[in-house]
Amino acid sequence: MSTTAPVIDDLAPDTGLLPPTAVTPTGVVVAGWGYALPVRRVTNDDLAQTLDTSDEWIVDRTGIRERRVSGAGESTAPLALSASRAALDRAGLAAADVDVVVVATSTPERLIPATAAIVAAELGITAGAFDLNAACAGFVYGLTTTAALIGQGIVRTALVVGADTLTRFTDPDDRATSVLFGDAAGALVLAGTGTSTPAAAGPGPAAPGLVACDLVGDPGGIDLLVVPAGGSARPATADTVAAREHYLQMDGREVFRRAVRAVAASVDRTLARAGCTADDVAWFVPHQANARIVDAVLPRVGIPPERTVSNVDRFGNTSAASIPLALAEEADSDRLANGDLVLVCGFGAGLTVGTALWRWGTPP
Repeated sequence: MSTTAPVIDDLAPDTGLLPPTAVTPTGVVVAGWGYALPVRRVTNDDLAQTLDTSDEWIVDRTGIRERRVSGAGESTAPLALSASRAALDRAGLAAADVDVVVVATSTPERLIPATAAIVAAELGITAGAFDLNAACAGFVYGLTTTAALIGQGIVRTALVVGADTLTRFTDPDDRATSVLFGDAAGALVLAGTGTSTPAAAGPGPAAPGLVACDLVGDPGGIDLLVVPAGGSARPATADTVAAREHYLQMDGREVFRRAVRAVAASVDRTLARAGCTADDVAWFVPHQANARIVDAVLPRVGIPPERTVSNVDRFGNTSAASIPLALAEEADSDRLANGDLVLVCGFGAGLTVGTALWRWGTPP
């Protein structure tokens, strides 16, 4: 894979075309949350039984100690469905209350129909449903999309899900990728408050919801994280299967280098648009790809480890599920308080980066 394209240190710099803040005309609360995990737990020692690796080697390079691996009946749609049911139950809402379903995934249940449509059908939801693929940044893209739909009055209540089963697309003989990924789903129910107060920038009392965001790409990294076959360009054949081209391929070193710089730049732009500093951020919830990437980002953006959420040691890289899984765990533990500024950032294949500053709020 090509590694010759230059690293872009400051993707999509502000040009005056973007507003200094990305406010919504109505507040958005997180009415419910939930997550789902496969039953099977695979430790580093388990992987060392078949791979030339060790617990020490994996932990030192990734921070991962174990991950969940999907089995029968635990593909992307069932996990997304379980997480969605938990989120709707917590919100106390029924199928008829949901106006749109968005599932962020790069491992859909089927090519057709959308996984979101499958989830909606199982839940009895007749509202619109669509998938969104921005790889590991997908949930941030789904979060900002649904917040905008609510903010503009197009919908009132949205179910947004991040779900992936990347272990099903990972070569079990490839040490570089098979140690990284786990399977999971996470879901949030978002609801408009009906107020016209924007989610104002800066700390202090304000309506909950999206404060600012930054959605960018690094075209130079387009071929660094790919599944070469299985799409319309190269449909599945006996030859592509024999060549193992339906498995994920990654240039990990280059992805690491680009991700650190792109994430730091995206975080800086998001905070600047919000009129905030790193000191105003209550919690930083980065995509749980690799602990070493997060360790490299934190000093660049000025956020300390004690205000950074991490569960990569227990779940590995769960792609689009990693951020909603982490948020749901934090919410379950009562560590997210109304009014907290929560910074989320995802990065993945494409290379795609998405950052959002969210003022946390739940229904009264």
